[in-house]
Amino acid sequence: MRFYNGTHRHWCGIDLHAKTMYVCILDAEGQILVHENLRSSLEAFLAIVEPYREGLVVAVECIFTWYWLADLCAREGIAFVLGHALMMKAIHGGKAKNDRVDSLKIATLLRGGMLPQAYAYPAGMRATRDLLRRRLHLVRKRGQLLAHIQMTSHQYNLDPLGKRIAYPANREGVAEHFPDPAVRKSIALDLALLERYDELITDLELDLVRRAKQHDPQAFQRLRSIPGVGKVLALTILYEIHDVRRFDRVQEFASYARLVKCAKESGGKKLGTGCGQPAA
Repeated sequence: MRFYNGTHRHWCGIDLHAKTMYVCILDAEGQILVHENLRSSLEAFLAIVEPYREGLVVAVECIFTWYWLADLCAREGIAFVLGHALMMKAIHGGKAKNDRVDSLKIATLLRGGMLPQAYAYPAGMRATRDLLRRRLHLVRKRGQLLAHIQMTSHQYNLDPLGKRIAYPANREGVAEHFPDPAVRKSIALDLALLERYDELITDLELDLVRRAKQHDPQAFQRLRSIPGVGKVLALTILYEIHDVRRFDRVQEFASYARLVKCAKESGGKKLGTGCGQPAA
């Protein structure tokens, strides 16, 4: 692992949840120093690791609860590692799986340098990245409404709508296209929701562009200058990659972008390929 050096003496694996965290601390020889279930709080964490702060490295799995602990470790000057949730899932196999076992496995993998890492996204742009991902959720919901209108038209074998209803200007008279009153009411609900989604998404995109111009205006404008890259794609590249310098090699970036097919081979025989996993 990139940050490892001879100064690290204690390895802390945490199985973190919303209200509790199971903490396991190992020494340099792999002996268990702490193995306790605690309340998920700043005070409880700092109290349990206080005797082992010298050369401490903390690792948690990349699930939704890691933000506060990463920020706390950054403020306290404690090395923090984020475990890649998808890749760790394959490693966690065993007869028993619980918080106590998982915390020990995380600490053991960390100590051995075998913990698959994810990128611990810095706090400064993290909230905006999450807001951009929230936009994707809204766009998918909007797409479901558009698909429902088209599928309902096919369901009743009606004439094609004849225009792209993704554009608000083309939605006039769409509800009247359906003769059955109950079906017409259902479509009217879809159209009303579409109108609201359009307003929310447009406002959200304007806010995201303003935030991008504050975070890294030069990078955002360079991305916009690429032919075929609009504001949404530029925002996605900017906030999902964050800093391309975090990749040591081009190959690592290609793997992160799922552009590399990983060969599967056993006994000299190829068993196909798998989707490339993020390298960082």
